[in-house]
Amino acid sequence: MKRRTLRWILWPLALLVVAVLAVIAWASSFMLDYSLTAYHRPDAEALERLAERSPQAVAWVDSVRTTGALHDTVVSIGGVDNHAIYVAAAQPTGRTAMLVHGYHDCAMSMLDVASIYHRNMGCNVLLPDLPAHGHTPGDYVGMGWTERDVVKRWIDVAAARFGSADDAPRIVLHGVSMGASLVMNLAGDSLPTCVRCVVEDCGYTSVWDEFAYQLDQEFGLPPFPLLYTTSALSGMKLGWRFGEASSIDALRHATVPVLMIHGSADDFVPTAMVYRLNDAYHGPAHSMWVVPGVDHARSFSTFPQEYASRVEQFVTPWLR
Repeated sequence: MKRRTLRWILWPLALLVVAVLAVIAWASSFMLDYSLTAYHRPDAEALERLAERSPQAVAWVDSVRTTGALHDTVVSIGGVDNHAIYVAAAQPTGRTAMLVHGYHDCAMSMLDVASIYHRNMGCNVLLPDLPAHGHTPGDYVGMGWTERDVVKRWIDVAAARFGSADDAPRIVLHGVSMGASLVMNLAGDSLPTCVRCVVEDCGYTSVWDEFAYQLDQEFGLPPFPLLYTTSALSGMKLGWRFGEASSIDALRHATVPVLMIHGSADDFVPTAMVYRLNDAYHGPAHSMWVVPGVDHARSFSTFPQEYASRVEQFVTPWLR
């Protein structure tokens, strides 16, 4: 009798455990696709959003497009054709800005920031479409982690295209949001000497931290168990886990100067993250600007003149 009673207890319990595991597995797969599925934003949509966000840059963007100064280029990386756009400086120079876009955005979306470097500072500008964005193929977003080797390849391309024996290449990496985390990850990596400094605008401390924050904000859920299982699924399916993608760890090993910019009212990548990033950095030189009252990725569009001035003041000495 006791054995039969125990069986009646264990079978429903086992079925419940199986059902819970099945739900977690389904939810993990859903969250992975929800978070990391590619979005190839059309150029027209990106330019429309840019015009709404940064009307002060529209005249320059229109001029480089209509005069044919804006060029497309493609480089094969791992057998995949990666796309970028570039504008050469009015006068030949090795001073080059590589601008890295954010999550589900594209190269065209960075043309407003490009105006600072090209129009104000006389630099070449190169703007890649990261994998799974814009015109570059890909099924999943790497959140600024798996794209590091791609951007390194673009650094080599920029150095070869714009540098010369008489004017060595000097490159600044400037990223926004996911692109900001990407350039911070590179700042702690081994970089060619032509990369002189980094500007990060509203980057996150780590993919784990950002996803934990978004899981709470969008779904009201704690990290356990879903973030753990989704990260494990990413490791099995995509080859990387969320915890290893840490910009804050990268900054502890940074060897280039870094300018950090973040809006004080950012509720997508919380402002508290920039203070942690600032504390982690022990490189040669850095500056931090927390922009009062500004939401996520809106510092330039809200204060274009001060943004441009701060970027110029920080970057210019390192590109000489």
